[in-house]
Amino acid sequence: MEPEVAKILAKGFTMAIGGFAPALAIGKIVAKAMEAIGRNPEASGKLFVPMLLGAAFAEAIAIYSLVVAFTL
Repeated sequence: MEPEVAKILAKGFTMAIGGFAPALAIGKIVAKAMEAIGRNPEASGKLFVPMLLGAAFAEAIAIYSLVVAFTL
């Protein structure tokens, strides 16, 4: 395999995994938070900020994979 083709495949794989995994994590974070709010609506104030922080950290992983893909 040509080195340039291998580089392109590595970038694609990095971006695919780096985008897919955080998307699943964000979906699970938000789904569980909505489930908890549905069970106890009074807890929405306590759950909202941690849910946003968790989603932001998961999104940061996607940004890191984008940076890694561009540096390859």
